[in-house]
Amino acid sequence: MHVLLLNGSPNAEGCTFTALSEIAATLKTENITSEIFQLGKKPVRGCIACGACRERGACAFQDDALPALVEAAKRADGIVIGSPVYYAGPNGALCALLDRFFFSSGNLLKFKPGAAVVSCRRGGASAAFDRLNKYFTINQMPVASSQYWNSVHGFTPDDVRKDAEGLQTMRTLAHNLARMLRMEAVTPQRTDEEEHLWTSFHDGK
Repeated sequence: MHVLLLNGSPNAEGCTFTALSEIAATLKTENITSEIFQLGKKPVRGCIACGACRERGACAFQDDALPALVEAAKRADGIVIGSPVYYAGPNGALCALLDRFFFSSGNLLKFKPGAAVVSCRRGGASAAFDRLNKYFTINQMPVASSQYWNSVHGFTPDDVRKDAEGLQTMRTLAHNLARMLRMEAVTPQRTDEEEHLWTSFHDGK
């Protein structure tokens, strides 16, 4: 089994990376491989609701990040999305990428376990955490939990490494995610899904 760890921070080895690395190390003890996908600092286009992905099966904007994320998602049995906290929310570039990914390619992760991890200096963690979890719950993905909300605190990676409770929360999350992956491996995929219905009230009634 293989887990995709998406580092939504522009800093390759910052606080979010430190949290994800703790998860990766714990997954390794569970004989589960992982890879860290680095968002980086390149510009990411936001979704413009053009609908092109419904016709062509891919987003109309093929910047560096999205095609690479799609390929990584194809290899993944589960995903952990990590982000720093900016004004009580996730990184805007990360949300722009996730909006386009889940709208155009979300089926790659459908029914696969997901978890969110956030890193903050002091506050705003739970609001950012809640925002990221919405991607999973709209995509029929079971959400892995831990002993506390999945957050670490600190201004630098060294600060995060001193956050004993936060790092333990990351390890507990990894163990729980491993348990969910094993359960998913022996659970038959659903074959009884209803056709998706859309309520838009185009007739104005």
